[in-house]
Amino acid sequence: MLKTILDFSHQLIKESVKKEELVVDATCGNGNDTLFLSNIVGENGKVLAFDLQEQAIQATRKLIEENRKNNVMLIHDSHENIGLHLSSHDVIGGAIFNLGYLPKSDKTIITNATSTISAVNAILQHLKINGLIVLVVYHGHEGGKEEKDALLKYVTQLSQKSFHVLQYGYINQSNNPPFIIAIEKRP
Repeated sequence: MLKTILDFSHQLIKESVKKEELVVDATCGNGNDTLFLSNIVGENGKVLAFDLQEQAIQATRKLIEENRKNNVMLIHDSHENIGLHLSSHDVIGGAIFNLGYLPKSDKTIITNATSTISAVNAILQHLKINGLIVLVVYHGHEGGKEEKDALLKYVTQLSQKSFHVLQYGYINQSNNPPFIIAIEKRP
């Protein structure tokens, strides 16, 4: 049975990330992926959860507190600055992005190709061998097509000797269905 986009993104992360690792939620939004990552890495792991919007940070904080999680660091900053929040010895087990805009919020505040590619580059420098970056690409909004096109151009140019890149999505759905880009760091 085919998995939904979100279910498949979680499956990929779950198969890649191990207990006690450092992971990144590059767009914490309402906190669902942050909580998911927190459960995977366990109490001795660490989740860095980024968002530019205070509304997203507060929603994620509420969810994390309700679930009594102590392994999450909320960072009120753009994901393009992830590199500033990492030390040279940090190894990232995996990362997830949900691109587009925060559901039920200001739809003019969106992710963009420049910040997303900058964030992916920073994570790739710290990503463990066989680690994954999973990007859920929502592109049916204003500015979404530009981000999608730039991202696809960027990932298709990644060295096949260093990375495997997967695209997963439904091709017979209307209204610009979301899809996944997964980047795996090769040995």
